[in-house]
Amino acid sequence: MLNISHNSILSKVKTEDIDCFQRNELPKSNRMFAIWLLVLLFAIIIIFFLPWTQNIQMKGKVTTLLPSQRPQDVNSAIAGRIEKWYVREGDLVKAGDTIVFLSEVKPEYFDPQLLERASNQIAAKQGSMNSYQRKANALDNQIAALRQELSFKKRQLQNKIQQAEFKQQSQQAEVNQAKADADVAEFQYRRTDTLYQKGIKSLSDLEAKRLKMQSTNAKLITTKNKLQESGNDLSIAQLALQTIDNEYNNKIAKAQSDKFSTLSAQFEAEGTLNKLENQYANYDRRNNMYYVIAPQSGYITKTMKSGIGEIIKESDKIVTIVPLNRELAVEMYVRPMDLPLMNIGQEVRLVFDGWQAFIISGWADFSIGTYSGEVVAIDNIPNDNSMYRILVKSNQPDVKFPELLRVGAGTQGIALLHDVPVWYELWRQLNGFPADFYENDIKKNESKFKPPVKSVAK
Repeated sequence: MLNISHNSILSKVKTEDIDCFQRNELPKSNRMFAIWLLVLLFAIIIIFFLPWTQNIQMKGKVTTLLPSQRPQDVNSAIAGRIEKWYVREGDLVKAGDTIVFLSEVKPEYFDPQLLERASNQIAAKQGSMNSYQRKANALDNQIAALRQELSFKKRQLQNKIQQAEFKQQSQQAEVNQAKADADVAEFQYRRTDTLYQKGIKSLSDLEAKRLKMQSTNAKLITTKNKLQESGNDLSIAQLALQTIDNEYNNKIAKAQSDKFSTLSAQFEAEGTLNKLENQYANYDRRNNMYYVIAPQSGYITKTMKSGIGEIIKESDKIVTIVPLNRELAVEMYVRPMDLPLMNIGQEVRLVFDGWQAFIISGWADFSIGTYSGEVVAIDNIPNDNSMYRILVKSNQPDVKFPELLRVGAGTQGIALLHDVPVWYELWRQLNGFPADFYENDIKKNESKFKPPVKSVAK
């Protein structure tokens, strides 16, 4: 029936007894199916308007936050032959523990008394350098003595010149006196000769005057010779005063030349001494390198060399150590198109291989078994696969990464972005559009403290 009128008679009619009513009525199962369809449609419509967190899914592996905490190879600094092992794979070693003992293989280091002989060479070269130093000091004293002697000689010659000048003055006075005596004697002789011609003076008086005149002339010649001799002495003293500087300067120059030669030999000996000391330090350092020790505490995971008597070269790998104390992090790789969406401090949900988890990427709060982390570093250049590396660490001090987690374990990461409706996310995925670009809303806490004006240095 069409049930057009509001005045229905169905309540007055027993429809159970009428066969047509039984055949035209819908079954209860069909009514339930229709109800469920309506409920499902209503639920889908509600789900379409629920918030969905956009995300970037990445893969990576477990690493450490600090490079010093990552597995490292222990290398041999010198070439040698393996004599004894002190560890085996899986052992826990502390920093400074001996790993292996090496013996020498280079002929130049075979001498068992190498350090003692090198020390003796250093002592000998030190004595040679001290001898050069004493010789240089002696030459300094010699140069000082020569300069002092030059000063004394100059004063001596100056005194000698002064004495010669005084003597020359005395000789000049004697010459003048002798000349005056000779003139008087000659005058007396001429006068006596005139008187003798007149017969006034005798011949004996004339001869006496002649002898006196000759005697005064001889004395004049003698005094002139003495004056000439004193003049020569004065000239010799003045010449000696002029040449003594050159004489002593040559001696001083020779002594200085010897001094500089000695200093040159001393500096050469000092350079050789430094070289010997450096060589001794290298020998001593090499002796300490025969025992290869652990650089830090950790587990021996792999031995690169094995056996006794095997020869290794410089920088050869011996064992690999996994540090005991480490702060785990995760390195993940994102596509270039997703890189602008990543920021320092951004939240990332992590799932580790071997740890069960239930994940709903858009509803991170309903995911179970995930670990929360934050981005601490982003590389500026891509790797060989044109992917950019990011570094993630735990951002929950009370919920750390699993203790049994090891470096190198596989990891899946979900970087959380904006919250958008589900219908928008489906529309974006169907069209292949990237996630919405946004600025990171994590703000650093800035200090509100301002120093007083008086405390600011001007």
